Amino acid sequence: MKLSSLRVLDLSLFLPGPHLTMMMADHGAEVIKVEPPQGEPVRQVGLRQNGHTVWFRNTHRNKRCIALDLKNPMARDAFLRLAQTADVIVEAFRPGVADRLGVGYEAVRALNPRIVYASISAFGQSGSLASHPAHDLAVQAEAGLVSVNLGSDDQPAMPGLPAADMAASLMALSGILMALLRRESTGLGDYVDVAMYDSLLAWTPNVMGPPFAEGRAPVPKNERSWGGSSFYGLYACKDGRHLALGGGEAKFVQNLLKALGRPELTAVATQPPGPAHEPVRQFLRESFAARTLAEWTEFLGPLDVAWAPVRTLHEAVTSQLARERAMVIEDPPGQPHLGIPIKFRAEPGRLVPRLDAFGESTAEVLLEAGLDDTTVAALVAAIPKAD
Repeated sequence: MKLSSLRVLDLSLFLPGPHLTMMMADHGAEVIKVEPPQGEPVRQVGLRQNGHTVWFRNTHRNKRCIALDLKNPMARDAFLRLAQTADVIVEAFRPGVADRLGVGYEAVRALNPRIVYASISAFGQSGSLASHPAHDLAVQAEAGLVSVNLGSDDQPAMPGLPAADMAASLMALSGILMALLRRESTGLGDYVDVAMYDSLLAWTPNVMGPPFAEGRAPVPKNERSWGGSSFYGLYACKDGRHLALGGGEAKFVQNLLKALGRPELTAVATQPPGPAHEPVRQFLRESFAARTLAEWTEFLGPLDVAWAPVRTLHEAVTSQLARERAMVIEDPPGQPHLGIPIKFRAEPGRLVPRLDAFGESTAEVLLEAGLDDTTVAALVAAIPKAD
């Protein structure tokens, strides 16, 4: 597999770092998760199945888990011993914490100049908010994305996805792979500073017209991406279900309006987004409200129109498409896992569902790194037993 020669040490917790290192593990990297004495928090967050939370199962498969209290000098030295054998380190402490613990980039680079060291944080390693605590929601708010995620009352609503977390995961993975590629020619690693804030802002080029070109905040209901286009929005059906029209290209507009008997509305529906689309929106609202989602599915099926039913999350992961794309895979006990989204024709990834218990591989990994039996036993004894 593509990454089978790499060893990754993962000091991160929660979602961005663990998700990216799981993707590396899916493509062959050896990933060693280094947990603090309290353990990875998502071991305890959310619904459980067969002894593990669903969240943990879908971010920590195929990793060896060790437990080290990095505030203990002996544990710090053990980590640095491991770091000499690693290609990549991922951490997500608040800026400055890794350095204070003695496991920051400079300490590792002094021992291993080839290391690619990635730090993931809310607001980056520099700037006025560098030390400010935040999870996904606060980052989305600071980046302006919550302000355009409005409910039917035109008030900010809770985001449906941890977009800042996942954007940072993908940006960090990209940065790590770039640094590894560059290392092939220079022999040297690099330091990668990835902020959730930066990553999320970088995802907004399609909606930056009003702020950049006109110096104003967007009015979501008038903007193309948030409902200003009659053919890019959500419509209620007779049974209370919804469907999404997801493309305003002229051919899609013509195909649907012709099928609905109102081709003359095409000129209105292909105008720039905004209030001028209201006559078309009103016609579509009335039309879709007259039939159930099942009836519209049958009607729209033969048409070349960009649309989709609004599925529940359960419907989505149990759908034929999710199975066809191998985006839900069951392990031997029958537990579902989210699949591998990067699909190579040669050397495809491989989902290995094995999950370590807290600290399960500590002794094995440290002995492999050359630590003596006495030191390993002391480090294992220093970690509290899992409940």
